Amino acid sequence: MKAIIPVAGVGTRLRPHTFSHPKVLLNVAGKPIIGHIMDKLISAGIDEAIVIVGYLGNMVEDWLRKNYSIKLTFVTQAEMLGLAHAIWMCKPYVNPDEPVFIILGDTIFDVDLQPVLQSTISTLGVHEVVDPRRFGVAVTKNGRIVKLIEKPDQPISNLAIVGLYFLSNAGSLFSSIDHIIDNEIRTKGEYQLTDALQLMIEHNEPFTTFPVVGWYDCGKPETLLSTNETLLQNNPVTKAYPGCIINDPVFIAENASIENAIIGPNATIGEHAVITDAIIKDSIIGNSAKVSSIMIDNSIIGNSASISGSPQQINIGDCSEIRLR
Repeated sequence: MKAIIPVAGVGTRLRPHTFSHPKVLLNVAGKPIIGHIMDKLISAGIDEAIVIVGYLGNMVEDWLRKNYSIKLTFVTQAEMLGLAHAIWMCKPYVNPDEPVFIILGDTIFDVDLQPVLQSTISTLGVHEVVDPRRFGVAVTKNGRIVKLIEKPDQPISNLAIVGLYFLSNAGSLFSSIDHIIDNEIRTKGEYQLTDALQLMIEHNEPFTTFPVVGWYDCGKPETLLSTNETLLQNNPVTKAYPGCIINDPVFIAENASIENAIIGPNATIGEHAVITDAIIKDSIIGNSAKVSSIMIDNSIIGNSASISGSPQQINIGDCSEIRLR
């Protein structure tokens, strides 16, 4: 089965890190965001992925081709015209008579996908939220979706659509997207996938929902760190670091150098990072970063960045150098 993965976004809320890296390649719990997604898809039986790229798309393509052997097709979305438009660009690569699975590229999830992919009707992943105004939501009746609304001004349902879409008939999906594009049907200035799915429902296409309890947002620094903490659970370090204290859970790359340091809890240390005389907790340290003579907490340090000095909370991008006295 094919999966469609849109990853064309710029990731403005994660700057400065996304100035030099696409959001989906940011490290969380020891691997890029998209690595967590790909591992889940492949374990569920997905054998082909269509990846919609845009900003720094060559970096995404290079990383995926280097690390995965399934069939990969890359589609470039030059204009950010909405999620439905991004999916529509994949039409030449999808058989209209087959099902298709869509997953948003900034959504790490914990759910058994195998029964979802075996469904005979379309089904959407949902998660109960307190404030549904930031999401597309599903209104259900007798187990079926009767209405989909993108970011409602008034809370009509607390079932947020979390970016996992199984469509049993790709042809019906693309026909609906054709309709909203041909007729310039936009919501909040963009062609929305929610509007295309709503059109399918109005044409009597049955839709159900499936619960996604483990749904982890990586869209902002604070949620990236929160997701890092969650994914690190039950990840004890087995390697010994003489002269260091390791407070599980943490992830420390095999080739990282750790000397006279206290690491964790909830810390990720990237490849070739060098940590000396430091205390690091609840933080993500990028590849080849250097951290010395400092205590940091709730921080994100970019690749090849260098920081030393007195205790602070830091959020610096790649190749930066900061000395605090």
